[in-house]
Amino acid sequence: MKIVLPPPSEQEQITSHINQQNYSFDTLTTEAQRAIDLLQERRTALISAAVTGQIDVQNT
Repeated sequence: MKIVLPPPSEQEQITSHINQQNYSFDTLTTEAQRAIDLLQERRTALISAAVTGQIDVQNT
C-alpha cells in the first residue's frame, strides 16, 4: 500500500499553521471563560444588591 506524503518542508508548514490555529483557539477560549466568569460575578453582585435593597428593582 502506497501513501503519498507532502515533502518535509510542507509538512513543517502545515504543522506550524495548525499550531498557530491551536494557540488562537486556546487564547479565545481563555478570553471567553474570563468573560463568563466576570458576567457570573456581576450577576451575583446584582442579585445581592437587589435582595439587600441597595438597588430598586420595582421601577425598572
